[in-house]
Amino acid sequence: MTRADRRRLALLLALSCCTLVAACKKPESVTCSPFGDSPATLFENYIPACNEGSRLGPWKDRDGLARHACLYEPDHVSSTKPLPLVVFIHPSLFAADILERWTNLLDYLGTADVTGDPHRRGFILLAPEGRNIHHYYPPPDASGLGWDNWYRQFSPSGDVTVNGRVYPENVDAATIDHFIAEEVATGKVDRNRIYLTGWSNGGAMAYAYGLNRLNIAAAAIYSAPDPFELALDLCPQHPVTAAPAAISELPIANPHLPTYQVHNSCDIAGLCPNIRFFAGQLRALGLDATNTIIDHDQNAVAQCEDRCGTNKDGDLLNFNASSRGAMNHLRWPDKWTPKMLDFLRDHPLKTKP
Repeated sequence: MTRADRRRLALLLALSCCTLVAACKKPESVTCSPFGDSPATLFENYIPACNEGSRLGPWKDRDGLARHACLYEPDHVSSTKPLPLVVFIHPSLFAADILERWTNLLDYLGTADVTGDPHRRGFILLAPEGRNIHHYYPPPDASGLGWDNWYRQFSPSGDVTVNGRVYPENVDAATIDHFIAEEVATGKVDRNRIYLTGWSNGGAMAYAYGLNRLNIAAAAIYSAPDPFELALDLCPQHPVTAAPAAISELPIANPHLPTYQVHNSCDIAGLCPNIRFFAGQLRALGLDATNTIIDHDQNAVAQCEDRCGTNKDGDLLNFNASSRGAMNHLRWPDKWTPKMLDFLRDHPLKTKP
C-alpha cells in the first residue's frame, strides 16, 4: 500500500467517525452473557488468493461455512527438523494474504532465528482467513472481514453450559484450532514453538485466542486494541484467573502466555492508552506483558501522545487519532519485525511455569 493510499484510507476513517457521531455511541441498554456479546452476525464468506503460498481448505466450521487459510513454508522445511509455527491473524477489512504485500514477514521465512538452533533457521507461517461479519467499530469498519473477539466463549472443548444455557465455541477460534492442527499433523512443526502474531483486530483476536490455548507459547502483536474492552463494545469484560464473580469478568485458561506488542504513540481510535491499560491488567495477573511504543518514523518513544486520546476505552472522536493515528495504524512496523521474532524465539512453551 502506497503512502497516498494510506492517506486516502486514513481520511475516510477520520470522516466516517467524526461525521457519524451517532455511530460512535453505545445503545442505552443491552443483554450481556458470561461470554460478552452475542456471536457476530455473518454477512458472507471470503476465500483468500494466497498468491505466494498455498491455500488450505475448505474446512466447514460449526455454522457450515467453508473456511480457508494461507500457508507459507521455507524450502528446507521437513519433519526431521521441525520449525516454529507463526500464526498471523490479519487485520479487519483485509484478507489473510495481506501479509504478502503489507508486511515483511516473508523476508524472514527461511532465515530468521526463531529456535536458537543454527541448524533450524526459519519458520512456517500460517494465516487463517476471517469472515465478513459485524464489528463493534465505527464505519467504515462496522462490518467486513475480521474476527469476532466480542463473543468470548473460547473453550477448545466445545460447548459450555452456564445456568442451563448452552454457549457454543467461538467459530473463529475453532477455525484457528483446525488449521494449526492440520499443519502440526504434518510433523513439520516444533510443538514447543507455536506462536501468534496479529495486526489490529487480528491482534485483538491473537490476544483473546492465545490467552485461552495452552499450546500457544507466546504472542508478538502489532497495534491491537484491548480485546475485551474498546469504545463501542456493548459487553466489556476484564480478564481474571479465578472463577468470575460477575459477567463483567472473563476467566482465561492460559495465564502464563508471554505477550509483546509494538504499537503507535498516536494510533487510530486512541488505541495507545487502551492497550497499555490492558497490558497492565495482564501484568496484574502475573503475565509477561511487554510493549514498545513507536512514533511515526518507527522510533521507540516513552509514552502515548495525549493529543491522540487519553481514555483507556479508546477515543473514536479524536481527530488526531482518526487521521495521523490511522496513517500510523495502516503500516506494518517493518523495522520491528526482527525484534518481534526474537521475542517469540526467547519464549518457547517449555519455559513456562
